Amino acid sequence: MEDSGGKNTASVHLHRRVRREMKTIQKMITLYCRAHHRDETALCTECRQLQNYALKRLQRCPFSENKSTCSNCEVHCYNDMMRKRIVEVMRYSGPRMLLHHPLLAVAHLIDEKRTKKPG
Repeated sequence: MEDSGGKNTASVHLHRRVRREMKTIQKMITLYCRAHHRDETALCTECRQLQNYALKRLQRCPFSENKSTCSNCEVHCYNDMMRKRIVEVMRYSGPRMLLHHPLLAVAHLIDEKRTKKPG
């Protein structure tokens, strides 16, 4: 849903950290899809489904501004199949994010260190 300014009204009410994480996951999935499915203009159906699933999970995250990175979260909300797919995407795209989207990558690394599980 978009407002008159073209902004997604569903994400307007989300905490800025969650919005940034949504942007990060979209960029990661795009990097992965372009490299593995060879379409420069749009996500393939499989990657679009994964992106929609990931964004929905982030929108519904009960922790909001206190959210840890997903890898450090005590509540794993992805089903097994989607979790396996997103791990594959992150393993491929994570290192490449430093080249393609360095600000998002560094912000994510800082968030990950800030919310690290004890032990």
